[in-house]
Amino acid sequence: MATRVRFESSTGPMLAGLIDEPVGKARGWGLFVHGLTLGKDCPAAARICKQLASDGIGMLRYDNLGLGDSDGDWDAGSFTQKVADTVCAARFMAERGTGVDVLVGHSLGGAAALAAAHGAQARAVVTIGAPIEPAHAESQYDSLVDRVLEEGEAEWLVGGKALTLRRSFVEDMRRADLREAIRELHRPLLVMHSPTDNTVGIANASEIFRTARHPRSFVSLEGSDHLLTKPGQGQRAGRIISAWADQYLVD
Repeated sequence: MATRVRFESSTGPMLAGLIDEPVGKARGWGLFVHGLTLGKDCPAAARICKQLASDGIGMLRYDNLGLGDSDGDWDAGSFTQKVADTVCAARFMAERGTGVDVLVGHSLGGAAALAAAHGAQARAVVTIGAPIEPAHAESQYDSLVDRVLEEGEAEWLVGGKALTLRRSFVEDMRRADLREAIRELHRPLLVMHSPTDNTVGIANASEIFRTARHPRSFVSLEGSDHLLTKPGQGQRAGRIISAWADQYLVD
């Protein structure tokens, strides 16, 4: 069972989310942060959160600014805002009495989870296919970068959507540096990555893991693609997270 919710973003527009309610007695609660343009209903978000809910961990997944059912404009956002909105989502969960035990981020959402962990007051953090540098996302729109930097913006066609890519977004992504946030995480970290990920290479996981301090764990999602679209991949990741996070959930 999923509960539809709305909460205010860091800049005002309302964000739409779903809380996959835990089956049976709640073992704990979590928050899922999706990738650059994916949304709460993408395979990774939906399948992982549903699996965790079936294991007793309630999960909030939500659409970032201007995506899916959320208000606002995607082109008004940035990586900095994505991090701030992750904190807003965690605060929303805390205010309803279900504070975030485990913060899970996929792709660029994994980078945002690392940067937002302190503000979100999460007990533990999980990254899935995350880049060590948010600017890695530039590979998805590299043909437009020069034009964006020269003219200020350009239309970006991605996944059947027409988005506006702005200079401020590109520059914000380039400025973001996760290494200090990872070194000062002071929370258990699980790094999950496929060795055959052709979108965000496995070297990113290696560097995140090397930069982090213990307690830290790494799980190879062998056979998975970056978006976890093949049958069973999202559920498998959810089961691994559920087992790993057990000792960090509410008593």
